[in-house]
Parts: sequence; C-alpha cells; structure tokens
Amino acid sequence: MKKIILAFGLLSISYTTFAQSTLKSAVAKSTDYLVIQAGYVNMNGTGASSLHMGFNRTLNVALMYDIPLSESKFSLGAGLGVGSDHYYFSKEKIDITNTTSPSRTASDNYKHSKMATTYLEIPLELRFHQRKDDLNKGFKVGVGVKTGYLLNAHTRLVNNQTGHNVTEVESSKYWFNTIRFAGTARIGWGNYAIFGTYALNDIFKSNNTYAVKAYTVGISFGGF
Repeated sequence: MKKIILAFGLLSISYTTFAQSTLKSAVAKSTDYLVIQAGYVNMNGTGASSLHMGFNRTLNVALMYDIPLSESKFSLGAGLGVGSDHYYFSKEKIDITNTTSPSRTASDNYKHSKMATTYLEIPLELRFHQRKDDLNKGFKVGVGVKTGYLLNAHTRLVNNQTGHNVTEVESSKYWFNTIRFAGTARIGWGNYAIFGTYALNDIFKSNNTYAVKAYTVGISFGGF
C-alpha cells in the first residue's frame, strides 16, 4: 500500500512539473504588446455628405497578446482596448437627444462643435511576421476584426448666440448602435505601421436622417 501511495505521489509530482514546463513554454512564445493608434476618422453613407466636418481624429489603445501558430511566420493576436472617435463640425451641430432622429442644426453662432464616441473593444488579428525570431523587427502585415461596446456618446458645442461663449455638453447613447463591428488592417516595419479600419455596421440605429459607417486611417505604434 505504501509503495502504491509513493508511486502515485511521484507520478503526481512528475505530471505537475511537466504541466508547469509546458505552460511556461507556451507563455514564452507569446508576447504582450501595448498598441497605440492615432489618425483620421470620417463617415461614409447616407447623410454624410450634408455634414461639414474638419479634421476628425481617432485614438485607440489596446493591450494585445500574440500567439504563434506552430513554427510558421503567422500568429494570432487578441486583446482588449479602448477606442475613441472625435468628429468636428463647422458652424453646425448634431442633436443626438432628438426623439425623432439624429438631426443637424446650423448657425454662424456655433464656434466649436464636435461629437465623440468611446468604445470598449476586443480586437482579433491574423498576422504575418518576416522575423519570427524578433517581433520588433522586419516587415509585418495584419488583418482582422474588432468588436466594440459603446461606453459613451456625447456632443460638445461652444455657442456665442448671446455674445458670450457658452459651452453645451449633451450625452446620450439612445440613437447609437451599442455594438460596433469593424474590419481592420495594418502594414508596417518594426514597431511602426499604417492602419485602417472600416465599420461593418452603422454608427446610428435605423433612422430617417443618417445611415453612416465610420472609417479610419492612421499610424500605429507598438509591436504586432
């Protein structure tokens, strides 16, 4: 009986050691990367041409986890991040609190106007690395999708109608689709890349005014 217990104990220790070694090996082949993306965002679709916008900006920050696919130069990237889009309007505003549909109002008294959205995002990416031995160097390409959950949507307007600048902030997610899907692509060298995204669904819920999708292009910093 003692021999059986001893043998079982040794087997358990050997299995635990093997499992820990396997786990460490798998983790060693995967790498965490902080990815920062900054660039231009705009809208495309019904109603977009009626909006007078300036240089809209997008900012995305994500922590990505790189998982090699066997010994090939391909890998999968998955992560969690936050994406924020800022649309700037010239002498007009978008009313996102209108109960009928999102509506546009124009006035020479509008000095500064913007609409901003913030999403919690889960990006997924298929990647090719020229240098699998050093992911910080060489040519790289990545294509994928990301899913976003709307955290906040608001407008900010500086109105000079009374002769004094009055800042008005309105926050509402009522007309916005809560979930956003987008296709993504990156191409670069080392830790720098050019990125682009195109939304697969509309920014707003179905309405009589706007059926628009967001697209972005910019520069990506960080490994992949």
